[in-house]
Amino acid sequence: MQPQFIVNEKGERVSVILSIEDYNELLEEMEDLTTIASRAGEPTTPHEQVIAELKADGLL
Repeated sequence: MQPQFIVNEKGERVSVILSIEDYNELLEEMEDLTTIASRAGEPTTPHEQVIAELKADGLL
């Protein structure tokens, strides 16, 4: 990622320019983080249980 910055008359960064690829990647990361945060309170299933269930169903 190689962002370019727009600065004001004081030299303070006020805006950023990203390639469309970098912008889309950031959007995807934000969506992933939003999903993770929204599921924070959901119950989890231990890895061992998932493997056992997949084996029982003949999927592993």
